Amino acid sequence: MLNRLNSLEALVHGRKAGHSLEAPFYTSPEIFEADMEAIFHRHWIYVGVEPDVPEPGDVASVEIGKASILLIRDDDNEVRAFFNVCRHRGARLIDEEKTTVGNLVCRYHSWTYGLDGRLLHAPHMGPDFDPSCKGLKPVHLRSLEGLLFVCLAENPPEDFDEIAARMGPYIAPHNVRNTKIAYQSDLVEMGNWKLTIENNRECYHCEANHPELTVPLFAYGFGFAPEELDPIDLENAQRYDALRQASHAEWEAMGLPSREIEELDTRVTGFRTERLPLDGEGESHTMDTRAACRIPLGAVANAKLGGLSFWTQPNSWHHFLGDHIVTFSVLPLDAERTLVRTKWLVNKDAVEGVDYDIERLIEVWTATNAQDAALVAMCQQGATSPAYEPGPYSPNTEMLVEKFIRWYISRMADHLAQ
Repeated sequence: MLNRLNSLEALVHGRKAGHSLEAPFYTSPEIFEADMEAIFHRHWIYVGVEPDVPEPGDVASVEIGKASILLIRDDDNEVRAFFNVCRHRGARLIDEEKTTVGNLVCRYHSWTYGLDGRLLHAPHMGPDFDPSCKGLKPVHLRSLEGLLFVCLAENPPEDFDEIAARMGPYIAPHNVRNTKIAYQSDLVEMGNWKLTIENNRECYHCEANHPELTVPLFAYGFGFAPEELDPIDLENAQRYDALRQASHAEWEAMGLPSREIEELDTRVTGFRTERLPLDGEGESHTMDTRAACRIPLGAVANAKLGGLSFWTQPNSWHHFLGDHIVTFSVLPLDAERTLVRTKWLVNKDAVEGVDYDIERLIEVWTATNAQDAALVAMCQQGATSPAYEPGPYSPNTEMLVEKFIRWYISRMADHLAQ
């Protein structure tokens, strides 16, 4: 429980730079509710991909705290978002995560809505009832080259157009809209959502904890301390940097933007991207580093496109390969539980068992997700200890964690000032 001397305002304004947060940020139900109000109900939240609703009439539901959102593909082939609440007496319209409908019919009293949210039928409401003002409540939705973001606020952050303009050229070659979801994993991590994001924003822990992930990923791709390397490791790090620069030039000559954009803590909707070379055969996030799907994504035939990473604050990260895409959304459940939803996308014409094998496609990130969940749970347990105190971040390998925390603290401070 928070008290007067340990209030949210005091914790936000007293945060020590370069260090993890005070324990209540990870354990307090009151701060969790503030996170939901200030962050998840006011920012652009990644919720899925257009292939979640590939055909008119397809519906997907997503839970963001207490809000249930419907993603619907209309007859005009547009994807729309609405609150999953009947305008009669508030019944939930759709219980399933995925379904297909002709219209949306509330099973309570048969109020019926079109795929565009208009109220089409409301029996027994009398001659003076006006259905035009009782359509489903819309939710702001934007598609970034097939990645779907919603905002629950009445007035969403205004920076999405700029992000789309800058990120669109990076993502477009992978043709998200022309994919299908080959596999989805829902994993509940026993930790606060911020611990999930912090863990993702660094690879300090990777060598010791992710034997599968470090097969395709170079050890030097996410920060290191050059003064601590022996001559051989330093030479390898320099060789990697030269490979990175050469790869960027090669990919950009092919029409693939690749160089880093770093905006994690400089804007309301923080984001970062960079395309990095892969180890081994350099084709994909697989145990043999070769493509997992025989049919490539988009129009680029070269299999060695590296791995394009795209992160957004507050709740997503994505990896775009030449043969498949892996997307991750982080959806808080309560102060100490977080849903991590992972989707593997392949070309929509690819046939399972012919063009790709599911186990081979998902093995690297399935193992990595389970390892990360154990690490997050370990940190959550530590945060509940009376011995816990904020610890210092590594300036060489945890700099992006610091940027996430700076972003979070700035957004909470702005919210408290309103």
